[in-house]
Amino acid sequence: MKYDFDKLTDRRGTGSLKWDVPHGELPMWVADMDFETAPEIIRALQERAVHGIFGYHVVTEDWYEAYRSWWERRHQLEMEKEWLIFCTGVVPAISSTVRKLTTVGENVLIQTPVYNIFFNSIRNNGRNVLESPLVYKNGEYSIDFADLEEKLADPQTTLMLLCNPHNPIGKIWDSETLARIGELCGKHHVLVLSDEIHCDLTDPEYRYIPFASVSRACRDNSITCLAPTKAFNLAGLQTAAVMVPNPVLRHKLNRGLNTDEVAEPNAFAVAAAVAAFGQGEEWLEDLRHYLWENKQYVRKFIGERLPEIRVVPSDATYLLWLDCSLITGDGGALAAFIRRDSGLYLTEGEEYGEPGKSFIRLNTACPRERLREGLERLERSVKKYGEGVHN
Repeated sequence: MKYDFDKLTDRRGTGSLKWDVPHGELPMWVADMDFETAPEIIRALQERAVHGIFGYHVVTEDWYEAYRSWWERRHQLEMEKEWLIFCTGVVPAISSTVRKLTTVGENVLIQTPVYNIFFNSIRNNGRNVLESPLVYKNGEYSIDFADLEEKLADPQTTLMLLCNPHNPIGKIWDSETLARIGELCGKHHVLVLSDEIHCDLTDPEYRYIPFASVSRACRDNSITCLAPTKAFNLAGLQTAAVMVPNPVLRHKLNRGLNTDEVAEPNAFAVAAAVAAFGQGEEWLEDLRHYLWENKQYVRKFIGERLPEIRVVPSDATYLLWLDCSLITGDGGALAAFIRRDSGLYLTEGEEYGEPGKSFIRLNTACPRERLREGLERLERSVKKYGEGVHN
């Protein structure tokens, strides 16, 4: 492996959201990585910084080409330059879409358990959250298409937020599933926004399928959120894109993003994306292998030392969804106890909707030494919890 992911970089005192925790705590909650980004990206940002002038910035031609060539080469999706719009982040894009393309009081459908910020983007804008819970059976998740269609058929349902790959369960939706979702949404006149920010973090030998690539119907009835931020650990640089092939939808969303003032790049946002997609591929391949090894390490550790926890199968993301139902029906109480007892900071599953109540989410994107320490803390706390030591 060319790149060193075992390096223990100290993130305390850097303004890190993840590491803004009391001394002695070990944060494995929010989805950012404890790895320095690719050296090629760092060099590009250093070169930009050396220039010394940081005025207003435009979206340059190489930004469009970086996205187009990456998705064609890695994900077999050909996109036109005109389909792409810069935005400062996937979450701002989702919120702008909700505001611009739905009306107050309408339903926005989500498949729970799902990324918790979806709830905020819907509720904060006066729309109704409509859940179509995923089916959890024998440790696997699937879609209840009867329930999905029933809720899509409600005239008040106008938008579906799709998570592809799905956070927090790490599932890669196959082309048949995506096609069926697209067919039902088209049938019931429901627009699809596909959040594909985790798309480059699939396990080795796996790839994700862009929703817009499945069919013409999916392409023309969708907005796709894309970014290098999750795969290359660049979230603080506020750089992302939306891909909107349908010109009518694109015009509306373009106006929405501009009205919300989230359509202009800062001085580093374009350079970071261009370097990531243009020079970061080898680093990403090493990262994917390291993350896969980390997830295997967690599965082995929990299987041998914490068999009362079940690790939900995952082929994408660096997040693992832990089924704690054999221990408790309240994952929030368990996560809070673990944090008080050992300082290990995990995310309670109910943040992702009521179906996640007996789960916790673990972020494995850190050097293996740190991951081992986190798992040992988890083991100590879970054993105490099982003995009834809850205070």
